[in-house]
Amino acid sequence: MFFLYNIAIYTVGFLLKIISFFNKKIALFINGRKDTFNKLESAISKNDKTIWFHCASLGEFEQGRPIIEEIKSQFPKYKIVLTFFSPSGYEVRKNYELADVIVYLPLDTKKNAKKFLELTHPTMAIFVKYEFWPNILNQLKNQNIETILISGIFRKDQFFFKSYGSWMRKTLKAFFHFFVQNESSKKLLKEIGLNNVTLSGDTRFDRVHEISKQNNHLQFIEDFKQDQYTLVAGSSWPKGEEFLINYINSHASENEKFIIAPHNINEKGIEQLQNSISKKTTKYSDEIKDNSAQVFIVDTIGILTKIYSYADSAYIGGGFGTGLHNTLEPASFGIPLIIGPDYQKFQEAVDLVNVGACTVIDNQNKFNEHLKELHKNVNFRTKQGQSSKEYILDNIGATEIIFNYISKKL
Repeated sequence: MFFLYNIAIYTVGFLLKIISFFNKKIALFINGRKDTFNKLESAISKNDKTIWFHCASLGEFEQGRPIIEEIKSQFPKYKIVLTFFSPSGYEVRKNYELADVIVYLPLDTKKNAKKFLELTHPTMAIFVKYEFWPNILNQLKNQNIETILISGIFRKDQFFFKSYGSWMRKTLKAFFHFFVQNESSKKLLKEIGLNNVTLSGDTRFDRVHEISKQNNHLQFIEDFKQDQYTLVAGSSWPKGEEFLINYINSHASENEKFIIAPHNINEKGIEQLQNSISKKTTKYSDEIKDNSAQVFIVDTIGILTKIYSYADSAYIGGGFGTGLHNTLEPASFGIPLIIGPDYQKFQEAVDLVNVGACTVIDNQNKFNEHLKELHKNVNFRTKQGQSSKEYILDNIGATEIIFNYISKKL
């Protein structure tokens, strides 16, 4: 199977090079990797002590970030090597100040794996949530490099737990320790003979909790809100926006305000969104913002978390098939949440629904009635918001558990 896997990796690499001529994202994926080894060679000397973090994309980076910050604070002599698999992670965080070198993870060939570890020579390798690359893991095991998984989550339908997945199960033996998010993950690993597992939870809870305590002031949002009830739609997609626009145009009262932060902020999409709303709108990019408007469209990135701090309730996009976005950030501010019906793969969303902090909407009538209830019923809104906050507070602490292990190994 390893032989077939290696053939597949080389084949995929070749095909991606061809596709990159026609696909911008794949071009970033291919061209970004051309500089990986040169960057590592320039940034790391043979005498440097390094710790390597690997994140698939942006969400995994946010899970690894609390650990990176603790290491930099307590063990500043170690250089941090940060790798990403996806352009959506690398392009956003390629200038992250606490990492000493940030590169794309090279394709998982035996040659690349050997060269990568030769250049980085990490004291410890930390994988975040998932991304199990057989050649890299085998090299880590062969070199006896302390390798751990943090915020891990496993599902029964994964390759490791199938009768034909024995060759992939072997790669998991590269990990000295697994820190997992839930009891079911711990149980699954135990069933395949892996007992070096700690149920630590998800480091994202620590991250969002800290963010909620920071200064999240945005004067232009404060000027727009004017102490009125405000719903924030974060990372919205067209399907969910249809529900919201219908409500705004036909059911919203004059003393309700709305902030919409679309996931895609291309000029054409923003124009279509604005034209579909019959109430007065204003945008972040407007030189003079109209604070008498009922709807504020956020046509920029990087400020959604701060905007959530002004929300009385929040709709989180992606729950209609595109992939649910971050529910923990708005929950950390103690507000009721609304999502679409496709959320079952996101454990935190399942939990938030179960504790009564989050309401699932799958049709226009239910959406309208629920928004009216949130607006009018302060007690109902407060109760749901309190459930959000309590859920966050009940799940913080993963960073401390993981860092206690790491600090004993360094």
